[in-house]
Amino acid sequence: MTTISETIREALLTALHAKGVIDMPMSECPDVEALWESIAEEYLPDGLREYGQYPNVSLGWMMFIGMAVAKRWDTDWDTYADQPNKYATLRDVRGYDYMDEYIIEEVLQLDADTQKHISALVADTAAHTDSLLRHSAIEAGTKEAFQAYVAALHQLYLMGMAVQLFYMGYRMTKVE
Repeated sequence: MTTISETIREALLTALHAKGVIDMPMSECPDVEALWESIAEEYLPDGLREYGQYPNVSLGWMMFIGMAVAKRWDTDWDTYADQPNKYATLRDVRGYDYMDEYIIEEVLQLDADTQKHISALVADTAAHTDSLLRHSAIEAGTKEAFQAYVAALHQLYLMGMAVQLFYMGYRMTKVE
């Protein structure tokens, strides 16, 4: 039986690969992946609070976070890896509502056209993820629904990481 995490992962991999923003297989970065639990623990109170009225924001911000952590891995990992409260350092500069703008402008340092492209990509990916959650057979408000939400956040974090690695030129190429 396929889990909701696997369903979301496969759907997002397929969609993002079709858009030409990730490799197949997806780029991996164990250093960034290792931070998932601590970031998720910090993020959940904000993300859960926002999910009811703003599901695409609640989900999409995690993809932006994955992108930001991947960028910091590439540029200043020695400083960032030891920094406590990694999520709070992203949120607190401009606040939760403007965290996306902070990440794309200050952390990723994208030009205006790329900012629009990335914002649209994240919005589409978050909406697709929300649709997958809502069309699953999981009853809202249950322990299973919470677990599915966390699984979705995890996949979005990984997809954000993979998209950023791809944009920075990291490619998964077959070595023979």
